Amino acid sequence: MKYSIIVPVYNRPDEVDELLQSLCEQEVKDFEVIIVEDGSKVPCEEVCRKYEDRLQLKYFMKPNSGPGQSRNYGAERASGEWLIVLDSDVVLPKGYLKAVNSQLSTLNSQLYPAAFGGPDASHPSFTPVQKAISYSMTSFFTTGGIRGGKAKLDKFYPRSYNMGIRREVYQQLGGFSKMRFGEDIDFSYRIVEAGYKTALLPDAWVWHKRRTDFRKFFRQVFNSGIARINLEKRHPGTMKLVHMLPMVFTVGVLLLSLIALVALVVALVGLLSASRPGCNMGLVLTYAGLVVAALALSPLLLYAVIICIDSTCKNRSLRVGLLSVPAAFTQLMGYGLGFLKAWWKRIVLRQDEFTAFEKNFYK
Repeated sequence: MKYSIIVPVYNRPDEVDELLQSLCEQEVKDFEVIIVEDGSKVPCEEVCRKYEDRLQLKYFMKPNSGPGQSRNYGAERASGEWLIVLDSDVVLPKGYLKAVNSQLSTLNSQLYPAAFGGPDASHPSFTPVQKAISYSMTSFFTTGGIRGGKAKLDKFYPRSYNMGIRREVYQQLGGFSKMRFGEDIDFSYRIVEAGYKTALLPDAWVWHKRRTDFRKFFRQVFNSGIARINLEKRHPGTMKLVHMLPMVFTVGVLLLSLIALVALVVALVGLLSASRPGCNMGLVLTYAGLVVAALALSPLLLYAVIICIDSTCKNRSLRVGLLSVPAAFTQLMGYGLGFLKAWWKRIVLRQDEFTAFEKNFYK
């Protein structure tokens, strides 16, 4: 068996149905599928039964322990040469495994990787909100384009929505840690730190649904911001400038919004004063307040216009372009606020990773 595809699942039977259907359509058939139900209240067992005669499928139910530990549970029961970890909210194009085969075989033997990853994309059937969220996670204007696109053969860090690892390497490194968020990047760091090669396979891409509304999306990126500080504590020196930009953006938005709010209050006071006979100072305050408020908000407006135009062109939809504006602000500020919270708890208060976020992560 060449590939074991491992999918942890938590309350997502409909998404598992779509993923399994896409696996049935793969041109390469040398794989097994391992579904690990992570303590779901809405299990996908009935969905899996539909595919038992079409796929080499194993289904397991276990108590909730988070995605990383569920992947480890599946890996212990896998037989493939490669363990491919997928999120339950992805759908594979029919040529996914063929692309993996092809691109791995073309790599020079000295660069033959111990792990690989691939990009993600938005499917035409996704809702406008899903497309906007996908844009915000992949655009140069939001994440700096760090989530994949150009081929890299060294120090590329695969992510768990589309990640392959040689089984012997997985076993040697002990799989995923007990981190609830950022555990995939932690594992990728450990792979590279152990001296192994990783590779981005540009043609081995997946359709990735991500979150279906902005509230869930905010919680996801907030936790990712927390995870970045935890990752830096575990792997000193891995934090780059691009990881801190959402925090800078968040602080900037809050400061500019505060300046604009104060300026508008000054303008309002001036307007009320101007209603009194002979009070010219009121007009000056009103004008000055409105000018300052406009100047403070203009960078945010300009950024929103750039996002809207770029997303509209890429998605060929004005509606998606407009929705991409709140998606971009949610992505950056959610991550930034999580980053700041973790910085305060881990760096300033010097709290331990597990105790600082016990209520959030380690239930």
